[in-house]
Amino acid sequence: MEDEINFIIDSTKEAMDNTIVHLKKKFVNIRAGKATPSMVGSVMVNYYGSPTPLTQVANVNTPDGMTITIAPWEKGLIPEIEKGIHLANLGFNPMNNGESVIITVPPLTEERRRELAKQAKAEAEDSKVGVRNDRKNANNEIKNLDVSEDLKANLEADVQKMTDNHITLIDELFSVKEKEIMTV
Repeated sequence: MEDEINFIIDSTKEAMDNTIVHLKKKFVNIRAGKATPSMVGSVMVNYYGSPTPLTQVANVNTPDGMTITIAPWEKGLIPEIEKGIHLANLGFNPMNNGESVIITVPPLTEERRRELAKQAKAEAEDSKVGVRNDRKNANNEIKNLDVSEDLKANLEADVQKMTDNHITLIDELFSVKEKEIMTV
């Protein structure tokens, strides 16, 4: 019986932790104004006939907050990298100097910042829903256990505490992301 209880608690915590990891990944993809290498993380390049992630054929750096430089390991890849950036539909206009590809990241407008903050809020809310669903599933499993009502109540209280901690963490992550987005 104890194994079953531990399994319910552990799998619920793991599910909630995975929701947090997923939210962090979503937040990385929401641009906050300054250039980061992750902005071109989704770019695929045609490398000798097979689609390859940009990071596997070039070094991606951000020398300042408004520029991304991509230095390919083979100079012949520059046109393919530019094509990959256009196909990824990131809204960037790549330029090259014969040695590397340079992307100037335009500053965000106030309206765009508000849209991105709204998008981040929606992702945070989706994550909260996910955590609450994990709580509901755990509570349903607890109700089906063949143990005393007191133990069930204690287990449900533990799950609620876990839920509250994860919701608080989601709120903190959103607050940090919102501040990052709105800072000019």
